[in-house]
Amino acid sequence: MELTTACAVLARTPGLTAERVHEITSEAGSLELAVARHIRAFDEPAVEADLQWIATSGAQLVPCTSPAYPPMLARTAGAPPVLYVLGDVEVLSMPQLAMVGSRNPTAGGRSTAKDFATFFARSGLTITSGLAIGIDTACHEGALAADGLTIAVCGCGLDRIYPPQNAALAARIREQGAIVSEFPPRSPPLRAYFPQRNRIISGLSLGVLVVEAARQSGSLITARLATEQGREVFAIPGSIHSPLSRGCHKLIREGAKLVEEAVDVLSELAIPLREQILTSASAKLADASSAASALDMPYKILLDALGFESAGIDALAERTGFPGESVASMLLILELEGRVAPHPGGRYGRVHPG
Repeated sequence: MELTTACAVLARTPGLTAERVHEITSEAGSLELAVARHIRAFDEPAVEADLQWIATSGAQLVPCTSPAYPPMLARTAGAPPVLYVLGDVEVLSMPQLAMVGSRNPTAGGRSTAKDFATFFARSGLTITSGLAIGIDTACHEGALAADGLTIAVCGCGLDRIYPPQNAALAARIREQGAIVSEFPPRSPPLRAYFPQRNRIISGLSLGVLVVEAARQSGSLITARLATEQGREVFAIPGSIHSPLSRGCHKLIREGAKLVEEAVDVLSELAIPLREQILTSASAKLADASSAASALDMPYKILLDALGFESAGIDALAERTGFPGESVASMLLILELEGRVAPHPGGRYGRVHPG
C-alpha cells in the first residue's frame, strides 16, 4: 500500500489516535504495513475519491509518524493520526498563538483582535484560529496585514470552505500559511466536529488568547482543552455590562492570565519583542495622540463621556449636557471617521485605533 493511500485510510478510520498509530507502526515497521495489517476493511470508493481530490487540489497528508507533523500537537493526548493541509506544511511546526472569540463581536472586540494579531505576527508568532466569522476572521486578517503567518483549522473537509463567505480569506491564508483539517474531503461542517477542531487549535499552540466570549461560547471549550493540554490560557477583560465579557471574566476567575496589552502575552510566553515592534507601537501611539488632539473640544467631551463602554444617545446627552440631536449628529461624524461604531440596541462604542 502506497503511503498517501495509507494516510487516506487512516483519516477515514474512526476512533484512531496518533498514539495508537505509533503503536501499530512500531510493531509493523512502517506505516504502510501497519495500515495493511490492522485496517483490512475500509470504504474503498471513498478513499479512491479522496485520493483523486488530493491529486487535483494540491493538498498534502501529514501522518503522525512524519517529521513534518507539528511537534506541539504530537505531544497532546488524542491527537489526530493524519492532518490534511493546504498551504505550507512547515508553518505547522512554527511557534503559534491561538486566538479565538465570539462570532458576533463588538466593533471594539474585532478591532482589538486584529490589532493584537498584527502585533503578535510582527513579533514572530504564527496566529492560529478557526476561520469562523467574527473574532477568528479579525485574527487571521490581522496576521495577514502584518505579512505574518496564520493557520486556519477547519471543522470540515478542505474541499469546501466554511463559512463560505470566508473563501477569499481562506485563499489568502493558504498563500501565507496553511489551512488544516483532520476530516477527509466531503466531510460536512457538523456541529460535533467543532469541539474536535478546537482541540487541534489549542494543541498546535503555545497558548490560547480569548478576546470576547459569552458564557456558553465555544471559545471556552478551546480554553478548557488548552488547560487540559498544559497550554497557557489568556483572556482580555471587558465591560461588566457586556455579555461578551462574561466568558473572559469566567476564565480569569478560573485562573486564565488577564491581558491588557499584547506584550502581556509575549512576556508570559517568554517571547522577546522584536525591535521593530517597539518602533511600530511607539508610532501608533504618536499617531493616535495626534489624531485625538485634532478633535474639536465638543467631540473630545463626547468621547470622554462615552468612555470604554457602549452607551446610548440619551445617556450621552445626560452625561455631556448636549442636546440629543447634537449627540446623534456628532456620533454620525465620529462613526464616519472610524472613531465609534454602532452596537445593538442603539448604543455606540469607541473603536480602538488600528
